[in-house]
Amino acid sequence: MTLREYRRILLDGNVVDVVRDGDTLVAGDGRTVAVADARHLAPVTPSKIICVHLNYSSRVKELLTKLPPAPTYFHKPVSSLNAHDSAVVRPRGCKWLNYEGEVGIVIGRTARNISPAEAGDYIRGYTVANDYGLHDFRDTDSGSMLRVKGADTLCPLGPGVVEGWDFRDKRIRTIVNGEVRQDGNTNEMEWDMHYLVADIARTITLQPGDVLLSGTPAISRTVYPGDVVEVEVEGLGVLRNHIVEGPNAIRSDVGAQPTESEEVLSTAQGGDWEFRGIRKPDLSNTF
Repeated sequence: MTLREYRRILLDGNVVDVVRDGDTLVAGDGRTVAVADARHLAPVTPSKIICVHLNYSSRVKELLTKLPPAPTYFHKPVSSLNAHDSAVVRPRGCKWLNYEGEVGIVIGRTARNISPAEAGDYIRGYTVANDYGLHDFRDTDSGSMLRVKGADTLCPLGPGVVEGWDFRDKRIRTIVNGEVRQDGNTNEMEWDMHYLVADIARTITLQPGDVLLSGTPAISRTVYPGDVVEVEVEGLGVLRNHIVEGPNAIRSDVGAQPTESEEVLSTAQGGDWEFRGIRKPDLSNTF
């Protein structure tokens, strides 16, 4: 099947859907803009963003844990949505913001109670994603991951949605300031794209535009204001963002505060629980 890439950009003050033709983006009315000059928006407007905790074998091995019998999930609010070439904001007072390069599954048809064999017919295409996590809040939200993964700007998608892409045996890399940090392959996934869609659609109706994030390979690490983070997926392109510090500190007069527990530091910097002589926690339901 021929690959076809669709993007959403701001063109002359309007939100416009465009098709990529080489280094040019073409709008339906014939207007064109160079890819390098385009102001990108998130390529879809999902009603929900659902993410699998653990899926890649290299990540499981890194965390010295094991997969559960079936996938487990968490939810990123749509207010966390972000776009290619946009800023990812680390709130002032927080330190432990980590990248997670992923593939996003974009739903194309309303899906409910479908089999894995049928799921491909309900997928519009795929996009590159970065499932950022603010691990300062792990001690509060380790189950729901709401504040860890749901803060504003922590779900960049793009640059576009690619239709006709085969997810099998594709390389996925995360590059920070020009240095490769993650280097994996979609064949590492225990549960493939079709399985994930069918699993969620057993009880949750998936609507066109909804996005499922399919997991990350090993070596999720902390990034800092000024860093440039790129996620590159073979056949889908490169999603690029830069990290900035927000102008406002986390309020101290309400709610749980950022922490730096052993679990926070180990998760953010790369776990070595067994070598510290600390009891290794069950991480299989928290990533």
